[in-house]
Amino acid sequence: MNFEFSSDQKLLKDQARKFLEGEESLKKAREVLENDAPYDESLWKSIIELGWTATTIPEEFDGLGLGYLELCVIAEELGRSLAPTPFSSSVYLATEALIRIGSPEQRKTYLPKLASGEIIGTLAHNESFTAPTENNINCKLENGQLTGIKIAVTDGDIADFAIVSVKEEERIKLCIADLNSSNIEIESQNTLDPSRSHASINFKNTKVETLSSNDNGWEDLQKILDRAAVLYAFEQLGGAEACMNMAKEYAMGRFAFGRPIASFQAIKHKIADMYIAVELARSNCYFGAWALST
Repeated sequence: MNFEFSSDQKLLKDQARKFLEGEESLKKAREVLENDAPYDESLWKSIIELGWTATTIPEEFDGLGLGYLELCVIAEELGRSLAPTPFSSSVYLATEALIRIGSPEQRKTYLPKLASGEIIGTLAHNESFTAPTENNINCKLENGQLTGIKIAVTDGDIADFAIVSVKEEERIKLCIADLNSSNIEIESQNTLDPSRSHASINFKNTKVETLSSNDNGWEDLQKILDRAAVLYAFEQLGGAEACMNMAKEYAMGRFAFGRPIASFQAIKHKIADMYIAVELARSNCYFGAWALST
């Protein structure tokens, strides 16, 4: 069991950090929050040009055909810089669903466009403020038409399509919904995390295509969410480490009684506790990355 990243993966991580620092991603995140914008378009275009959206997409669909470890190091740097883009919803969720359970025709249709950034995807799953289960999915699929409401859909107000969890004859299935359809109502929602745009989506007899044609839609969905959880964990790791470094720099530069407050034992203990928490999180992330890549 080897938890070390390769030299190429470490190089990718360094390049990603330098790029995001050069783009002043954290500053752009503040601008997005202040202007109530869903994401930063210029940063998103630059990320597309770097090929990050094509990381795990097979080469036959115009992707880079790389592994999930490469995606993990990118995720960590995106989290470190709080990059205001729809990367996670489009790459971790929508792209992953199509790679895993999309039909050959669906992959041919969607994956090249996702790789090039021509379209943005997302996952529409939640319907209430409780955790989704097989029993509380109420969006219904009948005769190829979807009816129901999904809430807190990440990037739902800017995505071109959504992977939607639905119920058909008491079985959970996944389908693809075109969010540009005329019989869909999309409304932006405020959440506890203003750095990510969210929306509610009201489907009104919307024509959709089934993504998972078998009877294991719920199992397919859980696998997609489990894999995405590892990538979200890397984003959180990057963000946590950035917060720790900011706290350390502040403590080193702030003076009281003629010396840096970082020299006071109480402050040292707080920073040490932060370091322990970050390193524990890193260990868990690395184990998740190993599991994801095997």
